[in-house]
Amino acid sequence: MFDVERFTADCLEANAEGDAHKAVLELVERTCTDPSAVLGGLGEPARAGVTRLYHSDDLTILNIVWGPHMTLMPHDHRMWAVIGIYTGREDNIFWRREPGRDDGFLKAQGARSLGRKDTVPLGENVIHSVTNPLARMTGALHVYGGDFFGVERSEWDPETLTEGRYDVEKNMRLIAESNARLVG
Repeated sequence: MFDVERFTADCLEANAEGDAHKAVLELVERTCTDPSAVLGGLGEPARAGVTRLYHSDDLTILNIVWGPHMTLMPHDHRMWAVIGIYTGREDNIFWRREPGRDDGFLKAQGARSLGRKDTVPLGENVIHSVTNPLARMTGALHVYGGDFFGVERSEWDPETLTEGRYDVEKNMRLIAESNARLVG
C-alpha cells in the first residue's frame, strides 16, 4: 500500500540527485503503476481539493483532486513538476507565449490526455490548462521542484488569454464550487 511518509522520503532522496526532475519522474512513474495501492493509501477521492503531503523551499508534494468536469485556466508553475494520475483522467492543453507580443498573450501548442497510471514531466517554463472530462473525481500526485506556494506565478484569462497574477483564492473558489455541485 502507498505510504505518504515513505513516498515523501523517496521524493526527498530523488530531489537530492543531480537530475532531480528525472529522478522524481521515475519515482512517480513507479508509484503510479499501482494506482490501487495509491488509492489504498490516500483513500478514494470524495471531494475536489489540494492536500499538502509535504512542503519546503525546494520540494512540494500535493495530492490534487479535480472535481467532475472541473477546469483550471492556463497557468504556470515557474519550477519543474511531475504529475502522476492514480484515478480518473486529466486533459492538458499546453500553451506558449505569442512571439512578438508583450502582453503575455498565449497560443495553444499541444495537448495531452492523462489517464490512470500516466505521468508527465513539466519543465519550469511550461504553461498548461487542466480539465477533468469525467463525471467523477480525478486524483493525481503532483511533485514540484520548489516552494509551490511561495513562488509568484501567472494565470491567463480563459476567454481573452491575457496574463495576470495567479489568484490562489479564485482557484480555491473553483474547487469549492466544484464540491458544491456534488451536493447540488
